[in-house]
Amino acid sequence: MRRFCFCALFLTFCSAQAALPPLIPREILFGNPARTDPKVSPDGSQLSWLAPDKSNTLNVWTSALDGTHAHCVTNETGDPIEWYTWAGDGKHVLYLHDNAGDEIPHLFSTDLMTGNVRDLTPFRGVRAQNVLTDSRHPAAVLVAMNLRDRTKFDMYRVDLETGAITIEAQNPGDVLTWRADNNFVLRAATAFDGTTGRTIIRVRDAGDKPWRDLVVMPFERALFAGQVVNGSLIVGFDPDGKSLLIVSALHSDKGRLVRVDLQDGHERGVIAEDPHCDVAFVDVGRLGMEPGVILHPVTGAVQAVQFNYMTPQWSFVDPKLKTDFENINREAPGFFDLVSRDNADRVWIVASRRSDAPVTYYKFDRGTKKLSRLFTENPALAKFAVAAKKPGIIKTRDGLEIVSYLTIAPGVDPRKVPLVLLIHGGPWDRDSDVYDPEVQFLANRGYAVLQANYRGSTGFGIKFFNAGNLQVGLGMVEDVLDAVRWAVDQGIADPKRVAAMGGSMGGFATLRALEMRPDLFACGVDEFGPADEAVSFRSSPSYWSNILARWRRRAGDADHDENWNRKISPLFHVDAIRAPLLIVQGKNDPRVTMANADAMVAALRKAKRDVTYVVYPDEGHGFARPENQFDFYGRGEEFLAKHLGGRAEPWKKIPGATGELR
Repeated sequence: MRRFCFCALFLTFCSAQAALPPLIPREILFGNPARTDPKVSPDGSQLSWLAPDKSNTLNVWTSALDGTHAHCVTNETGDPIEWYTWAGDGKHVLYLHDNAGDEIPHLFSTDLMTGNVRDLTPFRGVRAQNVLTDSRHPAAVLVAMNLRDRTKFDMYRVDLETGAITIEAQNPGDVLTWRADNNFVLRAATAFDGTTGRTIIRVRDAGDKPWRDLVVMPFERALFAGQVVNGSLIVGFDPDGKSLLIVSALHSDKGRLVRVDLQDGHERGVIAEDPHCDVAFVDVGRLGMEPGVILHPVTGAVQAVQFNYMTPQWSFVDPKLKTDFENINREAPGFFDLVSRDNADRVWIVASRRSDAPVTYYKFDRGTKKLSRLFTENPALAKFAVAAKKPGIIKTRDGLEIVSYLTIAPGVDPRKVPLVLLIHGGPWDRDSDVYDPEVQFLANRGYAVLQANYRGSTGFGIKFFNAGNLQVGLGMVEDVLDAVRWAVDQGIADPKRVAAMGGSMGGFATLRALEMRPDLFACGVDEFGPADEAVSFRSSPSYWSNILARWRRRAGDADHDENWNRKISPLFHVDAIRAPLLIVQGKNDPRVTMANADAMVAALRKAKRDVTYVVYPDEGHGFARPENQFDFYGRGEEFLAKHLGGRAEPWKKIPGATGELR
């Protein structure tokens, strides 16, 4: 594994000076993608994608495979559609959609022949997730819902023609996700026991047989995807009919792809592993995580496994797939991901991902080996200079090695630069070497952007993951403070012009950073970060009731231990803050509620601290509508420019933006 030296990178930056790049307009960086998320229909005859409709809302479009007869097939307004897929019959498109960020999505289907749209889960207050389809069983879709009990997700089979719903499996209370076998029968589940903290891989021998625990992982040996709502450690059923494919760290510090015997759960062999990191996990819709593994569309055999230490890479199991990927990479740059393919495995849709360009999609014909460019998500960005992330290792005060990324725009002198410490949320998440419009925005305005995967970040093995236990608001924040110290010591960051910024638990860490080192920061930007952990626990969604046990074991029992809550929660250390703050919040946020944000702002103002507070009444946990993103980042760059001295495109009132200055 190649390891990079940030000192050498710094010298490289110094040796290449040029004119400062033009400002990239916010509307280009944060506008809707021109097109994104293409998929090929099961029979290979049609193409689908997400794109803005006439009201500028992301909806699903389809066309013939050659791009002709393109038309919009959904008609959602307000929030964009974030996730969709083809039904197994190739006649319907399925998608999830919630209401103004309330995180209670319903599953909808649109009939491509008639244009009719049907709510397949038409139950008020009921959330749909864990959607499964199978082209060999095209008449139905499997979907999890908390219909019977708002704290538990049972699995239902829905008839696509009639809309009839029948229960397929009842959740005893601990199941996170369900998995079907190659006959589209639910036969496996990833579960988390909130009482013992164990993660359980559960199976049954047939649809009418009882469930049994196959693999049990102690709390300290389980990966994060086995402890989170809608998370999965199961890849699928092996074609041999005797094994289940799972990601496990039971016998290794790193999460490996292994075969386990379907009868007794013992490991039958390791399929893929990496000495530096776990098998990578990918997002599959809001709050969903699945292993980054490519399976054969018919046999279910493993073909490739994704790993991501500093940069993403594939470990190939199928030599034919490896050859095809090598051919693709010779024609186009970037890390390629197979995002969709037809049942015949003839037509592929692949994505080229890199940190210095938006995602570009291609169609690949496996028969002719022809690669055809489909589109890039943001073609308007092509005429602007975009910065590449530079990965490297920073050592913390206690010797822990944290994978970090430094981004500086072309033409910016990397000596004594104003620095934005951009802190990822989660906190059990990670930063990666991928394109991020927020990073590009900050770098383009003249800031060095530093992202540090503090202890407890996911993907770096069990030891690193557990190093974050009881370090929320403490050691995790010390790690990012050490990253700033490194940037100052290297001469990159101007110690008088440093800001902290982050969303969700990154916002929480921003507040704590300003409290723990008030001398270090010139300002901070908190995007919907919780200020009081006890309030967060008590106001969490009902379907989090089981996994809150994981929060308590990893972050501390804040809602029962008042002293601990006061120790880690920013609300109780307001007097230490000296730097100005910009705090933004979505009114419909189901995770960090308005009460949490209001209390922090009130405490800051009582202490006579400088705080600007903006609320978006039609947003939830994160801002989905482009107009609100334009508004927030406009306010944000003026705020940063005032306190750090970077460049700024003036804020202006955006038609349709709902931000309220409070």
